[in-house]
Amino acid sequence: MFEIAKKKDIKQLNKLINSAYRGESSKKGWTTEEHLLGGIRTNESQLRETISQKGHRIFKYTVDNQLIGCVLLESKNENLYLGMLTVSPELQARGIGKIMLEECEKTAKLEGYKAIEMTVISVRHELIAFYERRGYIKTGKTKPFPMNDENFGKPKQLLEFIILEKALS
Repeated sequence: MFEIAKKKDIKQLNKLINSAYRGESSKKGWTTEEHLLGGIRTNESQLRETISQKGHRIFKYTVDNQLIGCVLLESKNENLYLGMLTVSPELQARGIGKIMLEECEKTAKLEGYKAIEMTVISVRHELIAFYERRGYIKTGKTKPFPMNDENFGKPKQLLEFIILEKALS
């Protein structure tokens, strides 16, 4: 089931997101950032703030009442920003991320957005390729990575974001 997460889901969301991006557990999947960033990916306070912001939603994906994925959607004028697409490391490479991405695209179309945009760390070639196979294109735009903001983790090398976009028309 793909539905909007509530404040009661924050503890589980925090555990899922951090397990998929950082630490030893993240190495079980292919989306790990452990080799690029130390520290945690998010915390309960940040998630609570995100859920509370107007135009921000975290969708959770559950199977048999088990949380196995989530994704952040933010309204950005005519576009919908997609971030933090997360699948449990033990369940990655089974099409769950693809299903969630399709649900996000359906939501965006129903709500009248013109495109979905996202930022991806530029050296995450396998992740960029995943999105490109699903119709997302590199816009040629970059955005600095917040190197000194521990809310994003502790960079192990110089990083930057690239911006990907998919038109929904």
